[in-house]
Amino acid sequence: MASKIIDEIRKQGRTVLTEVESKQLLKEVGIDTTEIRLASSEHEAISLSQKIGFPVVLKIASPDISHKSDAGGVKVGLKSKDEVSKAYKEIMTSVKQKFPKAKIEGVSVQNMARPGTEVIIGMTKDPQFGPVLMFGLGGVWVEVLKDVSFRIVPLARRDANEMIKEIKGYRLLEGYRGSEPANIAVLEDMLLKVSDFMEKTPMIKEMDINPIFAYKNGAIAVDARVVLEEAA
Repeated sequence: MASKIIDEIRKQGRTVLTEVESKQLLKEVGIDTTEIRLASSEHEAISLSQKIGFPVVLKIASPDISHKSDAGGVKVGLKSKDEVSKAYKEIMTSVKQKFPKAKIEGVSVQNMARPGTEVIIGMTKDPQFGPVLMFGLGGVWVEVLKDVSFRIVPLARRDANEMIKEIKGYRLLEGYRGSEPANIAVLEDMLLKVSDFMEKTPMIKEMDINPIFAYKNGAIAVDARVVLEEAA
């Protein structure tokens, strides 16, 4: 199924996957994500919100917009069809003003995930060593603190454990000052699944899963971005 998703995107002449497509890939890899559907109209966004169940999140769906929040393309905590209707209009107005040439596929509609400790798993390709995995504190913290660790693919479980424990923010994952601890074994599994997928899928150039909400009994990918290599 993952190869079918990638083949379809290549046929369209694209290299950047939308969040909907990126999360479809993650699910194929065995990583839990928020439930996500693509709505191509305001009416469809309302209908999908009612099916998924409030509260929901709306995000702009466009291969040309990577930082959705900067474009005014994210609305969270929407609790009714009226709020979804208003959010849809505001997203479209903002995005068209800030990115008038962007291709807009609609909005993604997804359930609100319970907040947890935010972490990131990323992958880039080093010209010499090939795929390199990154782990660190996620959300805005990865840009502010740059508290991350790196390993070359493929990973063994020991490598995944070391990646997690060597970041400075590891104390947060242990449950700092009464906060909910993260399940380290689940995060190790996520790293190993991404490592295995990268090893088997050389056509992927970059991957960012950020943020991942880490809980004591699991973890869920809230946002994701995948970039393919240019076609030969």
